[in-house]
Amino acid sequence: MAIGNSSLRGAVLALAAMGIYATHDVVVKLLGEDYSAIQIVFFAALMSFPVVSVVLLSDRTSGTLRPVHPWWTLLRTVCTVTCGVTAFYAFSELPLAQTYAILFATPLLITVIAIPLLGETVRLRRWAAVICGLVGVMVVLRPGSTELGSGHLAALISAMTGALASVIVRKIGSEERSVVLLLFPMVGNFLAMGALLPFVYQPMPLAHLGLICIIALFGIAGSLLVIAAYRSGEAVIVAPMQYSQILWATGYGWFLFDERLDGGTVLGASIIIGSGLYILFRESRSDASQNQPVLQTRLRQETVTTPRAGLLQRILRLGGDRTMTGSGSGRGA
Repeated sequence: MAIGNSSLRGAVLALAAMGIYATHDVVVKLLGEDYSAIQIVFFAALMSFPVVSVVLLSDRTSGTLRPVHPWWTLLRTVCTVTCGVTAFYAFSELPLAQTYAILFATPLLITVIAIPLLGETVRLRRWAAVICGLVGVMVVLRPGSTELGSGHLAALISAMTGALASVIVRKIGSEERSVVLLLFPMVGNFLAMGALLPFVYQPMPLAHLGLICIIALFGIAGSLLVIAAYRSGEAVIVAPMQYSQILWATGYGWFLFDERLDGGTVLGASIIIGSGLYILFRESRSDASQNQPVLQTRLRQETVTTPRAGLLQRILRLGGDRTMTGSGSGRGA
């Protein structure tokens, strides 16, 4: 496949977004040494709310904030909030590269969940990729030979809930207002994390509040760069850039946390990434996937600090998105 200048620009923008996201996660890990994930998520989301509110207020789509599909919206809210807090906890407990390796299972889970929820047809080749990827997850976890802790469980829960939230957007996104799909997880996070905050709260010095601000700003900045990447390049070129996070994780882990990659993590991550790439390329074929659920995920799991780029794009009315080219369903990104 020849890569034109626009797709190359999209790939570069996506790489920059992944670097910002990885830095976002490093700050989460640094704060996780002193604070609960609940407290970090609560204050990071609270500080990102003013910026997101400006975006939400720019939505000129007619309608109310009452969901068309209240139960699906509620389930998506629960999944998004859970995905965020468990991911933050996993980053604080596990080496960065190992956390990413487990989270990279999300495309595999999206492929499976899309079968009952979207009516997606998954044939033998993609099933084989899913099975290989799940084997890769087991290689990373190595049950029986290494001690599995709460961080591993949290990363797995984050991958599962992130996958379900993504597929729900594909299912109801064409009928729900984007502002509803973005606002409800933010409100849900405020209520859930706020209720739990008194049990885990620790006073934060000004420097740590500054790091919280970095999480909030980097989450929004990464999402905006993802929008720019997909407007510039073809999804099949841009989407694989998500796996560059493992390189950032390796570098950050080495220099900041004295983390060293072990053979199992390298092998397992390679299997997972290979499986994910195959699924991406299969979905890019018009005869292989009707809904393109993985391609439409837009690189990053959605949390309350990293809002879904496709929803932001629809609210801001930024056209020219190439991810919808050849999409069978035309559902919301």
